[in-house]
Amino acid sequence: MNPLQAFELNEISNNSLQQESRPQFEITDMNSLNWAFRKIAALKTQEKEIKALAATERQRIDEWETQELKPLADNLAFFEKLVSVYHSKQLVQDPKAKTLSTPYGKSKSRTIKEQPKPTDKDQLLKHVKEAGLTEFIKEDVKWGDLKKSLSIKEVDGKKVVVDENGQVVPGVEIEPASTSFKVEV
Repeated sequence: MNPLQAFELNEISNNSLQQESRPQFEITDMNSLNWAFRKIAALKTQEKEIKALAATERQRIDEWETQELKPLADNLAFFEKLVSVYHSKQLVQDPKAKTLSTPYGKSKSRTIKEQPKPTDKDQLLKHVKEAGLTEFIKEDVKWGDLKKSLSIKEVDGKKVVVDENGQVVPGVEIEPASTSFKVEV
């Protein structure tokens, strides 16, 4: 802000009263119009400075927040991993221990058994058509229904997905069994 704009703002500040008691100003000629434009320019400059300062401070605060939260996130991940490891050990000892509960939180496990997963839908659709499994076809494979009829077999020492006819289903791979843990506090 230049000194002239500072003077304009100072003049506004010195004359600022309650909105109701402020004398009504009226622009009557080019000089008073010019005076109003100077006041507007000074106010807009001050507004830009305030916004720039606020943006700078927001950026500093965001950086500070990120810096402060990183160790917390690392510690949270560390302790949640410890809980998951402990819970997985408990599941080995007692497969029914799906939830571990204390007054300060819960660890919930969710096990998903191994299941077929489509990888190449075109190849899968071709197989379903060739195998005559038309009840699983709309324009796309009715994956939810087809999946129920598929099974996982071991052929030549390798697990493969087979249909009800015992044929290997191309375009489908086996998603390994997994257990997920959710920590609630």
